[in-house]
Amino acid sequence: MALMVAMVALVTIGVFFRYIVNASLSWYDEFASYLLVWLSFYGAVVATYRGRHIGFETLAERRGPRARRLMAVVSELLSIVFQGVLLVYGIALVRAVGHETAVSIEGVRMGWIYSVLPISGGLMLLVGLVRLGLLLRGDERLAPPEARAPVAVRSE
Repeated sequence: MALMVAMVALVTIGVFFRYIVNASLSWYDEFASYLLVWLSFYGAVVATYRGRHIGFETLAERRGPRARRLMAVVSELLSIVFQGVLLVYGIALVRAVGHETAVSIEGVRMGWIYSVLPISGGLMLLVGLVRLGLLLRGDERLAPPEARAPVAVRSE
């Protein structure tokens, strides 16, 4: 939420300066873009934790409980591989360009900007590993929706 508030405030300030003061700020557009990227990656961590990423629920719902669980385990394993890649190569990217500075904001190091990759990758990896452990134990608390047993709906 703080990232969203910061981004809205920054864009509002940029629009104010451009159209009211008639003096465009050279740095606000670049910084707003960085905030949007951060918002997206940290939002992905929240979506991962809540099990809200895109999935094939319809396909899973047509299978039995064992097939649903197997599909959830395979899905989680594939997600863990991607999150591991994001973590490892995010660290490599931060190391490679960490000393450089942003184009319009010389005091901001690109390592700070790109740190969102290994941080979000690591957090999603942690959530994925916990979820995989719970799936393998048969615990459905953090299981993605497609792995959970269907809930009977009563119509009265």
